[in-house]
Amino acid sequence: MRLEYFQMVDRVVTLEGESITVESRVPEASPVFEGHFPGHPIVPGVLLVETMAQAGGWLLLSIEGLARMPFLSKVNEAKFRGFVGPGAPLLVHARRTHDGSGYAVAEARIESAGKRIADAEITYRILPFPAEALREAMVATARRIGLPGHS
Repeated sequence: MRLEYFQMVDRVVTLEGESITVESRVPEASPVFEGHFPGHPIVPGVLLVETMAQAGGWLLLSIEGLARMPFLSKVNEAKFRGFVGPGAPLLVHARRTHDGSGYAVAEARIESAGKRIADAEITYRILPFPAEALREAMVATARRIGLPGHS
C-alpha cells in the first residue's frame, strides 16, 4: 500500500465471478500518519473508503476485460467499525451487486486480524478510458497486483 500515491491494493488473493478479495498492508511509515494523529497514527476513514472502492474497481476492471474504466460515483452506507494503524494487514472483499446502464454497484468490506473494520456500498460509472496512458498504467498495475488473466 502506498498511501501518498493512492495505490491501496497490494495483491489479488481471489477473483471468482462477481467477487474479489485483495490484500493490503498499511505501511509502517507515511506522512499521512504525521497529522492523523500525532502519537496515535490511524488510517483516515476516507482512505479506507478508497481502499474498498479500489478493490471493487479491480473486480469491475477484470469483468470488463480492462476495456472500460470504473470511476467512483457514489458511496452509500459507509460504516467504520474499528481503526487500523501502521503495519496492519487488511483483507478487502468486494462483490458486484448491480450492473446496468453504464453503472455498477458493489458491496465492500475491510477486515483486519479477523475483525470487520469498515464496509460500504459503492457505485461506479463505467466509461471508456479517457486516455491511453491511463489504460496502459492500469494494465501494468493489474500485472503487478496479480489480477488473474492479466499477468
